[in-house]
Amino acid sequence: MTEQHEEDREAGVHVSTGTTNEAGGADAPIPELVIISGMSGAGRSTAAKCLEDLGWFVVDNLPPALIPTMVELGARSQGNVARIAVVVDVRGRRFFDNLRESLADLDAKEVTRRIVFLESSDDALVRRFESVRRPHPLQGDGRIVDGIAAERDLLRELRGDADLVIDTSSLNVHELRAKMDAQFAGDEEPELRATVMSFGYKYGLPVDADLVVDCRFLPNPHWVPELRPYTGLNEEVSGYVFNQPGAKEFLDQYSELLQLIATGYRREGKRYVTIAVGCTGGKHRSVAMSEKLAARLASEGIETVVVHRDMGRE
Repeated sequence: MTEQHEEDREAGVHVSTGTTNEAGGADAPIPELVIISGMSGAGRSTAAKCLEDLGWFVVDNLPPALIPTMVELGARSQGNVARIAVVVDVRGRRFFDNLRESLADLDAKEVTRRIVFLESSDDALVRRFESVRRPHPLQGDGRIVDGIAAERDLLRELRGDADLVIDTSSLNVHELRAKMDAQFAGDEEPELRATVMSFGYKYGLPVDADLVVDCRFLPNPHWVPELRPYTGLNEEVSGYVFNQPGAKEFLDQYSELLQLIATGYRREGKRYVTIAVGCTGGKHRSVAMSEKLAARLASEGIETVVVHRDMGRE
């Protein structure tokens, strides 16, 4: 028994290895759990508010050691609290070392839990803190960038364990809410959800990508004058791309590879994947390939969302 559980018992909170109903009979239903974390200023509060609007019971800044107790209390509600979202951040950094133990406890009790990690670039975070004229919670006597660096180091392992990473660098509040709605709205949870994102290498790699694939091996429609003004959503541009040697073969073979990866993700309990498809400017080749790849994944039963990150930036 952990030191925190000892304190809970002294305070009159019963801690057990299972959940029973008030009559002491069959096990009560265990609530579904989402842990929201990530960089300060990246949108944790917005993500939490979105889940709250979707009917989740949201607890902000709960010490990680108390997460299993929160789940037990939800189970005692006899189904009234079926979904719990917990926001964990560096304001509770003295408790943060307990998170790994709490996650292991939840896994042992077979609690369905997911970790959502909100990410953002250093530049975007600095702008946000400066706009509200507030210090970073970890900067101390240093600069905002010092606090951001310290927080990244603290959260590195948690980010690696996350089921869903959302990069909010270029997102506004409404776009972040739309992403959360796309992932959590609805009554039934699909086996695997995929986001296929086209991007331009000249604008940088997407930091929230799980897989990155390069389409620059295909001839660029940018150098065809009549195609240059259009995007990969145009039928003529798409036809040009897929009439090039290797394009169809690449789509077929990469789709097969993704099926193999998807099987492994399901086996490991990963429910979300972001596939980034890049070309030089994110306008022609990557857009056309992303559309075809997303359609292929959808035909295989994977719920898929297409995002064209850089289309229209030039």
